[in-house]
Amino acid sequence: MTQSQGAEVLHPGAAEAAAPPGRTRRSGHGHPWLTLVAVALGVMMVGLDATVVSIANPAIAKDLGADLSGLQWVTNAYLLALAVTLIPAGKIADRFGRKRTFLAGVIGFAAASVLIGMSGGLGMVIFWRVVQGFAGALLQPASLAILRNTFPPDKLNAAIGIWGSTVGISIAGGPIVGGLLVEHVNWESVFFLNAPLGLLALAVGFWVIRESKDEGAKGSFDLPGVALLTGALFGLVWGLIKAGEHGFGDAVPLVSFAAAAVLFAAFVWNELRVERPLLPLGLFRSVSLSAATGLIVLGFFGMFGTIFFITLYLQQVHGMSPVGAGVRMLPMTAVFIVASPIAGALTNRFGPRLPLALGMGFTAAAMFGLSRIGVDAAYVELWPWFILVGLAFGMVIVAGTEAIVGNAPAHLAGVAGGLQQTAAQVGGVLGTSVLGVLMSTKVGDVLVDRLTGAGVPGPAAEQLSGQGGIVSQGVAPVPPGTPAPAAQAITDGSHLAFMDGFQTSLTVAGAVALVAILAALLVRRGTSPVEGAAVA
Repeated sequence: MTQSQGAEVLHPGAAEAAAPPGRTRRSGHGHPWLTLVAVALGVMMVGLDATVVSIANPAIAKDLGADLSGLQWVTNAYLLALAVTLIPAGKIADRFGRKRTFLAGVIGFAAASVLIGMSGGLGMVIFWRVVQGFAGALLQPASLAILRNTFPPDKLNAAIGIWGSTVGISIAGGPIVGGLLVEHVNWESVFFLNAPLGLLALAVGFWVIRESKDEGAKGSFDLPGVALLTGALFGLVWGLIKAGEHGFGDAVPLVSFAAAAVLFAAFVWNELRVERPLLPLGLFRSVSLSAATGLIVLGFFGMFGTIFFITLYLQQVHGMSPVGAGVRMLPMTAVFIVASPIAGALTNRFGPRLPLALGMGFTAAAMFGLSRIGVDAAYVELWPWFILVGLAFGMVIVAGTEAIVGNAPAHLAGVAGGLQQTAAQVGGVLGTSVLGVLMSTKVGDVLVDRLTGAGVPGPAAEQLSGQGGIVSQGVAPVPPGTPAPAAQAITDGSHLAFMDGFQTSLTVAGAVALVAILAALLVRRGTSPVEGAAVA
């Protein structure tokens, strides 16, 4: 092979296909599978964070005196910061270098995690969760872009499957490790866990990852596009979060949604006229890419909502310890480890349509199944549905990611990764906010009736009618000094009201997943050539 032919194997932005004259290429540098290890260590921090925070939520609420709204902000502050910056961060990775962007994200995420653990109040926890979200926005799109520009086409699906399995391993281990730390150390320690992982990811990534960038992205950075898209996403996500607190008819979410619509329209107008747009709208000419983006939103909608409320159900209604809850969620989280490579193999053979349709079908079945459980449901009534949720999530995230990244040009890999991650985070906020609104509304509607039905006198039930926010966490608002029979009646009625809200929320989630199967039928295999993937 001639020198010019060899250069064609690599993306024009791949900086070091061969060692510079006079310098020996270090061992392992640029190797695809070692690069996957480095990327996996970084995304493992993010996966762990997703579930350890859920396990730690009740302890955070108790220690810092947080109500349901404050507790949701521990999650939503991170999601908000992440969602509004993912696409600009993907563009930063494409322009300035995916390796350096990834490593900057690793450093920021680990440092913010330590500072969360050192915080002494809810406000500081939320602030550092915002910083953590910004760092995660640098890390996540760059990780997918690195894989897109490192692996050849015939190995990309396998790499994404292993990438998904890594996320699954960390998600599966999170409840156990987080539960042990919360139970035997404190909730702060679950955040300190990211420090050693971050140091390891930094060391391995610095050594093996080959730098790549879009050489055609030099010039203006479309700052108006960044401002308009960030503002639009902020308005959308902020509106969803406030709707989760006050309902969709409140003035704040309505104004936020209106502002988001105006800013999105301005963003589209800007992107159509600038020479180097932040998000080339031509990407959405691909029906597969557009449909897969929507399916990622819906997949995370169901997953985030399920984990949030199942954790409260197990710990608050069933009275399990954090470790006990984590162990019982293993069928959901551990199966995701197996589902990811299976989804990668199915996608490689049949394209993403089949695993996406299966994933949304499994989601619908699991949501409908969980919506039928009661206060005293035995574990045998839960774990089969947990398995389906794990299978569904693995299918949707791996096949959906392949459809988005695989249908985007290689030089826009960072933008495509940012789009995939933005869809995931918007779906997560939708899950916690929309399902949270449904939960709170239903609990408020039935609380007095459930309390009186359990034996609480009418006047006492009316006095407790304003405690719907606490009951929506699965907590019974028993006043201090209440006699044991009355306390039991309040507890029984509160838990029944919680389950009414739980069942309503998951029924809606199941209906949404059922409709989403139709969107899965529109998705086809990625057709964009992988320019410059290094030969494994």
